[in-house]
Amino acid sequence: MHSHSPTTHESSAAASERRLSFVLVITAAYLVAEVVGGILTGSLALLADSGHMLGDVLGLAMALGAIRFARRPATAGKTYGFYRAEILAALINSVLLVVVSFWILYAAWQRLKTPEVDIAALPMLIVAAGGIVVTLLGAALLREGAANSLNVKAAFLEVVNDLLGSIGTVIAALVILKTGWTPIDALISAAIGILMLPRALVLLRSVVDVLLESTPRHLDMPAIEAAMRAEPGVESVHDLHLWSITSGFDAMSGHVRSNGRPSEDVLHDLRSMLRDRFGIEHITLQVEAADHADDGACCVADPRCFVPIPIPVPARTVRSRTAPEA
Repeated sequence: MHSHSPTTHESSAAASERRLSFVLVITAAYLVAEVVGGILTGSLALLADSGHMLGDVLGLAMALGAIRFARRPATAGKTYGFYRAEILAALINSVLLVVVSFWILYAAWQRLKTPEVDIAALPMLIVAAGGIVVTLLGAALLREGAANSLNVKAAFLEVVNDLLGSIGTVIAALVILKTGWTPIDALISAAIGILMLPRALVLLRSVVDVLLESTPRHLDMPAIEAAMRAEPGVESVHDLHLWSITSGFDAMSGHVRSNGRPSEDVLHDLRSMLRDRFGIEHITLQVEAADHADDGACCVADPRCFVPIPIPVPARTVRSRTAPEA
């Protein structure tokens, strides 16, 4: 028997979709401004920030598409529906962040090896200051959804990294205006890339955990098992599994041995406790009577417990290779 209530996840996704749509529009508009500004001013920092903003636009578009795709109903072939589309989009976004980080570092290294270049610092300052306004607005809109969705978190991190990039570009422009020292442009670009990389790797690890169906980091398996054992009517629990379907949608399955209490009452109390105390959305439990339950001492996932069972072959299916055909 199971319990499944994704309503909260769906309402959160709807709010995230509206915010993502607006942030996508303003980010795409400013991407054009930064590309033009970077070319006209000769600033690598602006171009690096525009390259990062291009990653934002692609990431936001994929995040938005994944949320809409995830609303498609479940089918016989995809019984959980399309919730994992969000995780696939977050995977692409995190990899894209890593690639952009290395590109920025490479471009900064190449710039540092070349003679000083002319940079129009004042237009560079104006464009970068506008970028701060746009990214602050985008980060404010996405902050709430980032706590509930890896997909939105990916977009939020990209926007925050853009904010750092814009601030760094403003600093570089001010230094060039005051001192004329243009290598600061490449150094700030390298700093942007270095700051991006660890955040991208943390996000990538979170996505991989979901795809590998690891136990969610915010859930404590021993604590959950102890809480289940403490429920009235529960003699023991075994074969417990915890994983995430998508961000904010955790699932659990397991076997419970009862001590004689009606299974319907045991199931009701366990589901209520797991939902209210641990926030687990999808719960599938099998209650077994003590005299029929598996003791849980051996799990099929443990190769030390595997014992091959010979399967007899019916005599009529065995034919000698040397026997003549009938």
